[in-house]
Amino acid sequence: MANHKSSEKRNRQSETKKVKNKYFSTTAKNALKKLRSTKDKKAAEELLPKVSSMLDKLAKKKVIHKNKSSNLKSGLTKHVQSL
Repeated sequence: MANHKSSEKRNRQSETKKVKNKYFSTTAKNALKKLRSTKDKKAAEELLPKVSSMLDKLAKKKVIHKNKSSNLKSGLTKHVQSL
């Protein structure tokens, strides 16, 4: 258990960040699944910039690593081009 005020505050802050990060991660995963399961090229091309932007924002907030964001965007772009 936390014995100092600062450590109690740190615990509260980390819990809040954990909830927010989990929400953002789940939203991103669902968007990725939706894009990967799309068979229509036109719909996928419309969805790709939104998902790329979402991944960039997550990397900027350090929810995911910037290299992971780049790898995901690269793979999604290849997927859309192959449709």
